[in-house]
Amino acid sequence: MNQPTRTALLRFYATPPHPCGYLPERQATTLFADPAVPKTTALYSLLSAHGFRRSGGHLYRPHCHPCHACVPVRLPVREFRMKRHQARCWEKNRDLVVAEQSPVYDAEHYALYQRYLKRRHPGGGMDDGDVRHYTEFLTAAWVNTRFLEMRLDGRLICVAVIDVLDDALSAVYTYFDPEASSRGLGKYAVLYEIAKAREWRLTWLYLGYWIRDCRKMSYKHDYQPLEYFRDGRWIRDPPPA
Repeated sequence: MNQPTRTALLRFYATPPHPCGYLPERQATTLFADPAVPKTTALYSLLSAHGFRRSGGHLYRPHCHPCHACVPVRLPVREFRMKRHQARCWEKNRDLVVAEQSPVYDAEHYALYQRYLKRRHPGGGMDDGDVRHYTEFLTAAWVNTRFLEMRLDGRLICVAVIDVLDDALSAVYTYFDPEASSRGLGKYAVLYEIAKAREWRLTWLYLGYWIRDCRKMSYKHDYQPLEYFRDGRWIRDPPPA
């Protein structure tokens, strides 16, 4: 299954409609790559180029009709230039020490994750997750996942989880200390991921789904030149509302 010419053999399965986690008044359907098929970085890279994401060991894409609000986006990292407010954020966080860690359970990481969810996403269905849910959500044995931990004077204040693909980084999830929100750590994590993708001579940073009418997801439009996946191809103009 790691050969592009054999992807026609890969089956996909759609879930029944369920409440949308981003637009509460709508119903969502999710398309999953066959869970029984062994996953590889090559397959993940190929499906990412067609709008798929990873959650745990699963590769998925929204498949909601007639809604097309969730738009896969990616950034060509070599073309990115910081805006003024991004440059200020970058400078503000130069005192952080960033270390790359293996994707294994770490109690300090998990405690920060719990604080982040309880403050930023209370009642969102994730804030009561246990250790098993945490590790199953962020990691998978078949993918090269890295945890970028960011410390201020030795204190952990942010963790950015990334997957390393054949030609890209995929931003999986970022969580940070709510008491340090004035630093713009979510923004800094994206800027750091761009820098890391450049350092590793990769082409893209996949940023997940851009949703125009969802504040939590619309911020991605601020990183340009953003590319949007619609109708089977990547374009640089935002899809119409």
